[in-house]
Amino acid sequence: MNGELLGINPYRILAMLRRHWYVLSGSWTRVVELIYWPAVQMIMWGFLTQFLAGKTSFVAQAFGVFLAGMMLWDSLFRVQLGVAISFLEEMWARNLGNLFVSPLRPSEFALSVLLMGVLRALVGMIPVSLMAWWFFGFSLYEMGFALAAFFASLMMFGWALGIAVCGLIMRHGLGAESAAWGAMFLILPVAAVYYPVAVLPNWLQVIAWSLPPAYVFEGMRALLIDGVLRTDLLLGAFALNALYLALGFAAFMGWFEASRRRGLLLGQGE
Repeated sequence: MNGELLGINPYRILAMLRRHWYVLSGSWTRVVELIYWPAVQMIMWGFLTQFLAGKTSFVAQAFGVFLAGMMLWDSLFRVQLGVAISFLEEMWARNLGNLFVSPLRPSEFALSVLLMGVLRALVGMIPVSLMAWWFFGFSLYEMGFALAAFFASLMMFGWALGIAVCGLIMRHGLGAESAAWGAMFLILPVAAVYYPVAVLPNWLQVIAWSLPPAYVFEGMRALLIDGVLRTDLLLGAFALNALYLALGFAAFMGWFEASRRRGLLLGQGE
């Protein structure tokens, strides 16, 4: 069986992870970029929250709600973008054809870029979360188990969107590259990151409750403001994430087969 489980060889996945990790860790500019953007946003929202804390009773009661929302949103964005960037680096290097004439299966390739997306997000967010504690005295880690559940749920949605975007770019080429950066911001207005779903018009509320991030950010506010862990929201988010993840994988595999039949894998690149 060569260590295979359900037709997936973990050694080939680890080999791909090592390849992308060497590319990332061997370039200090890539590491700095992962930390720079979330750090800038954290500092901006931290100062804004400090200003608003003395102006409104809501923010004074729930200090850090904006800061936590920003950092969790950025972790979601970084997971999705990390998946897409790991895939795009293979396209930019014209390496997809080389990879898929090897024993590497598309499912193993997909799993490797998903795991790399999480690693990229953690490289960026762990230092930034410590900076938030140092600058503003706010620690995400005080949420305990809830933080792990929130991050896991957002990670799953980032995976689902990220792997679907990879399939889209594979099928339509680098002309669709902008989807890697723009896809997540399409859902930002209805993700309830900085305000509750209830402020949206009724028809937008229906869309918001069909997306897992809305459940996560509503649950985050319930925990920070009321001190209540809404397990019903968490369970709803995980159920939707399972559906979106299955759809994302199906889209990736479908676009991969379409690209393979048309001979597009050998011609992709800058």
